[in-house]
Amino acid sequence: MSASIFREYDIRGIFEKELNENITKKIGFYLAKELIKKVPTAKYIAVGYDARLHSPTLKNWLTSGINKAGLKVLDMGLVPTPANYFANFTDFDGLKCDGSVMITGSHNPPEYNGFKITLNKNPFFGEEIYALGREILSDNSVIEDNEVSITIDSKNRYIDYIVNHFSHLKLENKKFIFDCGNGVAGVVLREILDRLNIKYKILFEEPDGNFPNHHPDPSDEHTLEDIKRELATGEFDFGFAYDGDADRIALLSPKYNFKGDILAIFFSKFIKNPTVIGEVKCSQVMYDTINSYGKAIMYKTGHSNLKVKIKETKADFAAEVSGHLFFNDRYFGYDDALYATFRALELIDNGFDFDKEYEALPQVYSTPEINITVTEETKFKIIEDLKEALTNPPADFPKIKEIITVDGIRVIFENGWGLVRASNTTPKLVTRFEADTKENAKIYENVLINLFNEIKGK
Repeated sequence: MSASIFREYDIRGIFEKELNENITKKIGFYLAKELIKKVPTAKYIAVGYDARLHSPTLKNWLTSGINKAGLKVLDMGLVPTPANYFANFTDFDGLKCDGSVMITGSHNPPEYNGFKITLNKNPFFGEEIYALGREILSDNSVIEDNEVSITIDSKNRYIDYIVNHFSHLKLENKKFIFDCGNGVAGVVLREILDRLNIKYKILFEEPDGNFPNHHPDPSDEHTLEDIKRELATGEFDFGFAYDGDADRIALLSPKYNFKGDILAIFFSKFIKNPTVIGEVKCSQVMYDTINSYGKAIMYKTGHSNLKVKIKETKADFAAEVSGHLFFNDRYFGYDDALYATFRALELIDNGFDFDKEYEALPQVYSTPEINITVTEETKFKIIEDLKEALTNPPADFPKIKEIITVDGIRVIFENGWGLVRASNTTPKLVTRFEADTKENAKIYENVLINLFNEIKGK
């Protein structure tokens, strides 16, 4: 058994090699025990799974563990992750779950799978996951098979909710292209679009855990080549692409790919006195623009972190650059790429001009995420050493206006900023740079990378 499967935001590993029968049953058992501690009256955990070929097998193993702990499983079958989260807020004819587990490998390669966990409507993450791992790894018992479960229809409840929520849309004169990437968005999307009388074309709709067409990761530009080709024909007004489990979105016009921080600006304009949370990788343009009419809060990267911060601050919305979008305004505060799609269609219906609004924003140059491979053991120490070095930077260093340490180090310079943070899920440092010009962004990138190399060489 490997402790490395217990990650900051979820449990994730290679099927059978790391997520084997023994460990998966114990994950179910100890999660159920944890839920009983949090909610002594708990009876049910809802379980759903994505399109990965081994997801149904993991569901059976997980169910055996949950049953062993004395709780019952509400089985929702093949669903998007948002439909799994939705089950936590839904009464299934008198059956209410007190937690849910989504079996998903998200955008990881096909041999990977994992578990996104919600207990008592809160994400289960960080030290809670690490502690669960320690408990599981010290247990040598064997759990017998018991795959008894109760079937619930979270998929159709979720479809009905979206359709009812957006029944006012009048988009007969528009046409849209959707790329499901053979993930689970395709399980619900067509019916919603048909019921809302929206004109569309869907690419790679059929869920297929082999992902035969392209990797389902909309933050990777290479995966958007098919949808960009379709948009270039002039037939479609906008395009939407999803990751494997449909909690991340890419939104494209024929001219632009709008990242999560830019979408945060667009959505917040239609929320009265908005409070919006962004992660440390978000553009300064987002923070400055939203602060001119609302309140923008910078916080840690990670979908679990942002869900917790939304609850704590009662924020209306949160965003990650990668396309995790969280609506607490008119919704439940979790990341849902399908719900975000229809909020975007609502803006289009209202006459919002995405291209024009984007072009009116201050134009800055932002690098994509640049990852530096380090080791699991050194990544956080390097960040501490960088903080120390920046208290007395080299003589030729650009003037530092401010250093933000909410998640790694975001160094604010006169004409932009640079970020270096330790990834919570991989042995990497994540960097991003933004400035008024490409040249200045390169200067900030060079000075911070040089400083990192000096530290690493000591």
